[in-house]
Amino acid sequence: MLKHLAYFGIASLFLLTVNASCLAQNSAAELYQSKCQMCHAPDGSGNTPAGKAMKARPFNSPDVVKESDADLTAVIKKGKNKMPAFEGKLTDAQITSLLAHIHTLQK
Repeated sequence: MLKHLAYFGIASLFLLTVNASCLAQNSAAELYQSKCQMCHAPDGSGNTPAGKAMKARPFNSPDVVKESDADLTAVIKKGKNKMPAFEGKLTDAQITSLLAHIHTLQK
């Protein structure tokens, strides 16, 4: 019985840790930092070695600003040119929060 309680306690701690790390990952800024910043830069300019190599467009460029949320969501989900697809890697809620963060970088 004591052995079962110990296993239950360890499993509970593991699940709490996993949930806490998942919640932290859901922050739009942290999500952007982990998934996008390498190419798109902290300010969304695309001014990074990877961004330059992949020709990442700045988020504040007129052609990106005029794109609808549906268009930008499709790019995030399906990828475009050398940008990888994130469908199945990010939830719809994460993509929505990421899109909101990208809009803050367009200003």
